[in-house]
Amino acid sequence: MTRPAGALALVAALAGALVAVVLGFLTFGAQATVAPDGVPVAVAAPPEIAQRLAAHGGGQLAWTVATPAEARQLLEDKKVYGVLELAPGPAATVVTSGAVNPAGTQVAQQALTGAATALAGPPKQEVLHPAGLAGRVAPLAASALAWIGALVAGLALTQLAKRTGRTVGAGARFLQVIGAGVLITAVVAGFFALWDASLPLTADVLGFVFLAATAFAALQAGLLRLLGLRAMAVLAPLYLVAPAVAGQVPELLNPAYRALLWSWTPFRFSTEGLRSLLQGVPGAPDVTTALWVLGTLLAAGLLVTLWPGRSARQETEAHLANGVVEVGVH
Repeated sequence: MTRPAGALALVAALAGALVAVVLGFLTFGAQATVAPDGVPVAVAAPPEIAQRLAAHGGGQLAWTVATPAEARQLLEDKKVYGVLELAPGPAATVVTSGAVNPAGTQVAQQALTGAATALAGPPKQEVLHPAGLAGRVAPLAASALAWIGALVAGLALTQLAKRTGRTVGAGARFLQVIGAGVLITAVVAGFFALWDASLPLTADVLGFVFLAATAFAALQAGLLRLLGLRAMAVLAPLYLVAPAVAGQVPELLNPAYRALLWSWTPFRFSTEGLRSLLQGVPGAPDVTTALWVLGTLLAAGLLVTLWPGRSARQETEAHLANGVVEVGVH
């Protein structure tokens, strides 16, 4: 039975409203609710001053009292976003790092500068691993470009399969994943060179970008194989998470966004790991974490993408049901 035009109009209106809800939740909502809550900072000062500072800032700051060497190591390990050094006497120094997320650094720097000014006057500012504007933008940009580039590559293979009626085998899917990784890495390297010639294009940086791009491509290819074009309903909105959530630190996000989005998004691992590599801190813990996460995504994605669980005929029939025909390499 044909549905009345009015019912179709209501369905269309509902679909538009649902899209607005998703966009509002993934983008503007995260940005509109940003507020500091327990931002980790360190202080190196005489005990009596350190105790006074520990009570400063309410719930917005989480102070760690340490020696100057310990505080700087915490900053190197990216466990705090800034350090306040108060030597005996009037001297005060606020220490930040270009290898730390800029959003967290900005909040820590402002808070520590205010605390130091109240105690000893305007402090000196010291930046470890200084980063220019391109260096601050590049890690998140590379992650977003890797995701959207790999997504378009996977979608293109699916659509080419549909248009040509050819069957895609494991070899073609593997070639698409590796090819996307290589080409996207080249694109990212080109942008880095264009944006700031001082950004290092070393083997560890390019290898990390390649790992992120192939991991994203394999994950997307696996979902496209399982769900066909329906996977786009999941994969496309995830792109919006990159700038809205992964570019922030958890202490600035609303607890709902922190738990539902930031806690698992792969963009934050690739972004912060690449940030450390670009700023010459390959030993930072987030590099190791990112390698494990991205390596696991790559392995799982390739397993789903290449697993010969169904015959070519069965896969073709399954994708025909979704309006998609798989394509193979002959």
